[in-house]
Amino acid sequence: MGIQIETVSTDTFSMDYFHFGKGEQTLVILPGLSIQSVMGAADAIAAAYRSLEDRFTIYVFDRRSNIPPSYTVREMALDTAEAFQKLGLKDVCLFGASQGGMIALVIAIEHPELVRKMALGSTSAHVQEPQYRVLEKWAQLAREKDTVGLYLDFGREIYPPEVFEQYRETLINAAQSVTDEDLERLIIFVEGTKGFNVVDELGRIQCPVLAVGVYEDSVLDSDATMEIAANLDHRADFRLYMYTGYGHAAFDTAPDYRKRLLEFFST
Repeated sequence: MGIQIETVSTDTFSMDYFHFGKGEQTLVILPGLSIQSVMGAADAIAAAYRSLEDRFTIYVFDRRSNIPPSYTVREMALDTAEAFQKLGLKDVCLFGASQGGMIALVIAIEHPELVRKMALGSTSAHVQEPQYRVLEKWAQLAREKDTVGLYLDFGREIYPPEVFEQYRETLINAAQSVTDEDLERLIIFVEGTKGFNVVDELGRIQCPVLAVGVYEDSVLDSDATMEIAANLDHRADFRLYMYTGYGHAAFDTAPDYRKRLLEFFST
């Protein structure tokens, strides 16, 4: 039996999520930008995080359903925080990857009571124009409804070359199931990232932070992680780790990534 997708509803929106594990502590994972909802990969995500499920009950959240035509990262974060509150989640260990890390930053800034510790993977506190170019390229491919080109470029940008070649056919096959709604959502999510900037608010974060970046990050660039570090490394409870050779999606490709998260959240 596969992981069950559930829905949390508030007065203004609904949001899909799933959970697994049986640990006493709560870990929330906020995925990055994706062409199709990660809810379809629930079983694969649960398998990837199996090493954490004895210590944690793990929640994975989608973005809200019925998204508005304009939807900023800050709005995504406030909606996600409201979903946490609706489910009674607080004092959680929070891991945000890529755009999910941007969402996590806002949650930690605006709702410190919800977050006990936060790990950030390949993310940015300030999406500058050079960092937005890859995202905008994906949005343009989505506007052109070039699903194969979109999936291939997505894979090429987030994975190391050898991993991309390994998954090339899988990516091409996945492109066949992309819907117009998937493309419209992706465009809105990309546009909602433009101009994101919470650098001046990082001082409001109260919880311990682990920032994990990749020197060869061709999506958001390693400078994005280093900017977060430059603003937080004066704190005794801040940790930084930089990978070499794993690409933007090191959170999927680095074999010791989950171990690093477990060590950080368990201490």
